[in-house]
Order: sequence, then C-alpha cells, then structure tokens
Amino acid sequence: MLMFGICLITLGSIAPELKLKLQLNEISSGAMFSILPFGILVGSLLFGPVVDKYGYKILMAFSCVLMFAGFEGIAFAQSAGILKIFIFLTGLGGGAVNGSANALVADISDKDKGANLSLLGVFFGIGALGMPLILGILESRLDFEVIIASVGSLALAAGIFFIIIRFPPPKQPQGFPLSHSYTLLKDKVLLLIAFFLFFQSSFEGIINNWTTTYLINRLSISRINALYALSSFVAGMAIMRLITGTVLRNVSAGRILTGSFTMILISLILLKAGSSYFMDIAGLVLLGGGLAGGFPIMLGFVGSRYAELSGTAFSFVLFFGLLGNMLINYLMGIISQNFGINHLMTVAFAESVIMIILCVIIMKRLRNNK
Repeated sequence: MLMFGICLITLGSIAPELKLKLQLNEISSGAMFSILPFGILVGSLLFGPVVDKYGYKILMAFSCVLMFAGFEGIAFAQSAGILKIFIFLTGLGGGAVNGSANALVADISDKDKGANLSLLGVFFGIGALGMPLILGILESRLDFEVIIASVGSLALAAGIFFIIIRFPPPKQPQGFPLSHSYTLLKDKVLLLIAFFLFFQSSFEGIINNWTTTYLINRLSISRINALYALSSFVAGMAIMRLITGTVLRNVSAGRILTGSFTMILISLILLKAGSSYFMDIAGLVLLGGGLAGGFPIMLGFVGSRYAELSGTAFSFVLFFGLLGNMLINYLMGIISQNFGINHLMTVAFAESVIMIILCVIIMKRLRNNK
C-alpha cells in the first residue's frame, strides 16, 4: 500500500521534468495523466476473480513486478509512446496491489476489519506524503530518473517478499461460479456501498486534483504553499486512520461515520468561508480526517458480507469508486472552466450530502439484515 501511494503521486510530482525531457505539450501531458487511472481501473477490475480462484501470492508478486517495470520505464523512457506503456503497467500493477492488499487484510481479520483496513490505509498516506518529500530533498543531488528507479526497486523487493511468505489458500479453486456474480449484482447493500465509494473516491480525487488551483485563485498564494496545504489533507487522513485503527478500534462504525461527516461539514465551511491560509490548512486537515473512514469501513462491511468471495466483491466496489473518481473529476473540469474554480466547494458539499444519505440507508439495511 505504501508503493500504491507512491504510484499515485509520482507522476504528478515529476510531470514538469518529464514534459521538459520528452518535449511534451499540454495535450500530450493530459493524455499521459489519463493513462494511470485507466491502468488502475483495469487492475482493480481484474484482481478479484483471480485471487478468489488462484490465491493472493502469484497475483501480488506479479503486480509488484509490473510496478517495478513501470517505475523503471518512467525513469528511463526516451519517447512519449514508450512512456505511456510503462505508465499503464504502473497503474495496472498498482490497482491490483491496492485491491488485493485490502481484500487480504479483510480476509485475515477475524474481527475489527474496518480498524485493520484503517491501519493499512496509513501506509498509503505515508507513500503519498513521502514521495514528494524525497524528491524535494534529493532533487539538487540526484537526477529524478535515479530517484524514481531506486524507489521502484522497493516494489521488486516487495514482490520477492510475497513469493517467500505464506498466504491463505484460494477460496474458489474450482473456478468462479457465474451464479455468484448474479448474486453480487442483486445485492442492494453491495450496490449502495459501491455508489457510496463512487462519491467517496471522487470526493478524494477532486480535493487532490483541484485544491491547489482553488487556493491559489482564492488566496493568491504561491504554488509551493498550496502544495504544503494539500499535504496537510493527506496528513489528516493518515493520522485519522492511525487513530481509528488503534485508539478508536472498539468504537462502532456508525459512531465513527457520524464523527467523520461532522468533520467534513465543518471543514467545508472553513474552506468556503475562511479568509486565511492557516484556516484553510485547518480545514484540509479536518477534511482528510473526515474522509479517512469511508473506504476502510465500507470495505470492512464488504469483507464481512462476502467472506468467500471477498476478492470479487472488492473488485466490484473498487471499480465503481475509481469510475466515480474519473467521471466527477472530468465534471469538475467542465464546471471550473465554465463557472469558476470557486465551485469546488459546491461540488464537495453536494457529494457530502449524497454520501450522508447513502450511509444512512446502508447502516439501516445492515441492521435489518442482522
């Protein structure tokens, strides 16, 4: 998960260097950025049936090799065409690792699935925060190619480690029965969770992708200060997941989600009405903390509901999450161009309201099922 955090953040961190090195224009750069989420989407869709039939070991080890190859290719590619292939491989491996790691932790957790998934999510935050920091510290001493290639070798080390250690046996060694896929599609609770993650993932996506522009436009601050503010959002999410997985381990999911949405609404008020840089940082820390519980808690519900098909069920809901990320980000681009970036908070508030409604329905149905 640490490698997946690095995977998501690296391309944006080295985009200026890649544009200069390969003489990319804005259209080529946009195409380059769209390939990574597409690869992650494909990896997230494919991993589930594979791990249910063949187990986790082979897929996770192979996915790490794909990430390693992708990082090395991004570092040393000499043409835009070759670069796109390696970006796709990085996303493909990253998407499969992300889904597999979450499904695996759910499988090996007899109880407190949400808390354990929250701890897993901490490492994603460390990777997402650490990569820009490493690039910033070492950029004056080493070429970015050397840094990316060296970090990529961590993925290869992880793949070797996965080959060595023992994993749970496959759940469906005789093959995936088609009747079960129909059961997934008929499960209203699973569909509701999928749509919740559609908005959860897109909410995180618009904050990651549009906050720097929003802050620069509203407060007239420098790009570096806007990036520091965005880092506070990731830090808030990582810290809250650590707290959820330790101190709040025995607190019910309903109470955590109630606190989460309270934090989200307060943070949006601060980001909309705040008139200072430090108020915006406070708002982003709160927003990261508020959004921290969505994925771990909902994936915990999925893991408990489909213990024998957790991989396929995780594939299903993560696919919806990533689809939402891509579609709402595209919609945000249209809104920003036609109505202004200030409507970022309008979209964020609308998403939070929809998520609250979906959450109330999900919790009610889960209680009724019990």
